[in-house]
Amino acid sequence: MLTKLTKELNKVLPCENVLSDFEERYAYSFDASETQIAGSKIADAVVFAQNIEQVQAVVKIANKYKTPIICRGAGTNTVGSCVPVNGGIVLNFSKMNKILEFNDQNMTIKVQPGVTIGEIQNIAEKKGLFYPPDPSNLKVSTIGGSIAQNSAGARCFKYGSTKNYVLDLKVVTARGEIIRTGSNTIKNAVGYDLNSLFTGSEGTLGIVVEATLKLIPKPAETQVLMAYFDDINDSVQCVNQIIEQKIFPSTIDFMDRNALSTVEQFYHTGLLTDKEAALLIEIDGDYDSILKMKYNICKILNLNNAVNIQYSKNETEAENIWKARRSSMAACAKLKPNVTTDDVIVPRENLAKLVKGVQGICQKHNLTVCLVGHVGDGSIHPQIPIDFSDEREYKEYKIAKTEIYQLAISLDGTISGEHGIGSEKKPYISNVVEAGALSYMREIKKIFDPNNILNPYKIF
Repeated sequence: MLTKLTKELNKVLPCENVLSDFEERYAYSFDASETQIAGSKIADAVVFAQNIEQVQAVVKIANKYKTPIICRGAGTNTVGSCVPVNGGIVLNFSKMNKILEFNDQNMTIKVQPGVTIGEIQNIAEKKGLFYPPDPSNLKVSTIGGSIAQNSAGARCFKYGSTKNYVLDLKVVTARGEIIRTGSNTIKNAVGYDLNSLFTGSEGTLGIVVEATLKLIPKPAETQVLMAYFDDINDSVQCVNQIIEQKIFPSTIDFMDRNALSTVEQFYHTGLLTDKEAALLIEIDGDYDSILKMKYNICKILNLNNAVNIQYSKNETEAENIWKARRSSMAACAKLKPNVTTDDVIVPRENLAKLVKGVQGICQKHNLTVCLVGHVGDGSIHPQIPIDFSDEREYKEYKIAKTEIYQLAISLDGTISGEHGIGSEKKPYISNVVEAGALSYMREIKKIFDPNNILNPYKIF
């Protein structure tokens, strides 16, 4: 069957766009999840689509052989969404990477799924516009993957996540048909909101082949503050007080002592490694509003025992501060053969309990953890470097992971704020989604994908 599948794919795609060698298929059977499932099953074929018609042709072949299709952008997701857990066709969108239309009058941009978030931001900002969602790996992360996972990033606190910027999608269904899910207008109250249904569905309901995104005016200026604390509780209390005072920075991010020292060890950026925590706060607006916000934020920082406050004086300094925050996972990866990153989120009032609780859980299980997160919206990312070949350590990690999820749930939170579920969090979804809602999700999947070929056995 594998030979027949490859032959048929070669009929509808250029030969160089179909990879069938074992080594090639193996390489595309992993994503950034560092999961032990990855590599246990490998793709039957890897294909690179260059247009919508080719995507439709691949879907029809997959239906014929009842073989899965796993859509892939840059493979940067961390929950196993791109892993072919049952083999199948990995459909890569790196060759569908064109910006199709930029409309500065409507403040919209239409793109193919392989365009990176960084590219979208750059072209928008050159025209005085702004695309706020900013996952840490935005230089390689693609819009198709961001839509699949409903990515967010640090600016979600003020500006929202990917779903808030999707106006219209062109989707190839599991039957090979093309549907549009929205319109080119900013408002749309016609029928069900299919944009929101497909955004965050992790490629299980349809294949996004075009996206029209909303842009907003670019803030006139930005400034980044870095504040250090000797006590984690002070840093978290500071976050709550900033928000209580109705001050809304574009980002409020967090790094604990382990994250600070690990980043500084491998990527020297001048971080203070003797402090227990740091807040990275970005403010934007016009010159006068930034001055006022900075004054009020610094007042709150000082009242909450900030021991050092640094400010960016120009764009280069701001980028250096952000580089430190974005380098945290790469730095952790240098500590051990493997590194895992997670995301849990709670209401902000329970944030201090979550941070201290995660640290305590990892300490109990003798695991190193570097904590970073978008604390403005209550989410943290425990980054745990481990060695999967160490059976004891891996066992302790799995127990700790379960306890971290249980802690988040007990604090009225949930097990993912922006990374998604994939295969990694699949066993835990029934702990946060009640049975009735989960049943409807399964029914929706059956309606859109009756042959269960679109990224099957993910989410639930």
